[in-house]
Amino acid sequence: MATKVYIVYYSMYGHVEKLAEEIKKGASSVEGVEAQLWQNATRILDPKGIRLENHEPKLVSEIVSYVPETLPEEVLGKMSAPPKSDVPIITPSELAEADGFVFGFPTRFGMMAAQFKAFLDATGGLWKTQQLAGKPAGIFFSTGSQGGGQETTALTAITQLVHHGMIFVPIGYTFGAGMFEMEKVKGGSPYGAGTFAGDGSRKPTELELEQAFHQGKYIAAITKKLKGAA
Repeated sequence: MATKVYIVYYSMYGHVEKLAEEIKKGASSVEGVEAQLWQNATRILDPKGIRLENHEPKLVSEIVSYVPETLPEEVLGKMSAPPKSDVPIITPSELAEADGFVFGFPTRFGMMAAQFKAFLDATGGLWKTQQLAGKPAGIFFSTGSQGGGQETTALTAITQLVHHGMIFVPIGYTFGAGMFEMEKVKGGSPYGAGTFAGDGSRKPTELELEQAFHQGKYIAAITKKLKGAA
């Protein structure tokens, strides 16, 4: 049976989304993480998070989903946030379908953005039935500056995994020499892949994208191994 790895993220300006795309590529490179059905279009949700409209499904190797936006379009416009991509919006209940996860979000004062926290706050039903317990999960992130939370954002997010009984999978120093880069500015930490957004004009570097690819491959391999041992 195929191993399912869900890459679930929130991205306001596209930095986290770019990392998510590379993580997906890395996870897809692991043999045995096979294609599966998923809704390949945005889902329209009512205020309770119930899907109101579906579109034709499509076979994909990995599932990349983003969480619903909580800010009004007017506010997003004033913040110069670009339109969302066509990556499907995931509902909390659909998390139960996955064998493993990689969660991504930008930081707000050293912690995950409120949009992603609101999504996790809606997973009480999964917590009550322990449907996520024992499943591996990694974290990736984007911060505005080098001191903006490349470690604290992941560290404070671990509490969400702990209460669900999930297994946090950091990348440690498995990325090798890339973890010790001193000549170039590089996001990421032993907690997971990362990037710096700066004023918004900076984009993830080649090295940061390579680290994201590595994280996807690394977590997918662990997820496959754990599923096989179950």
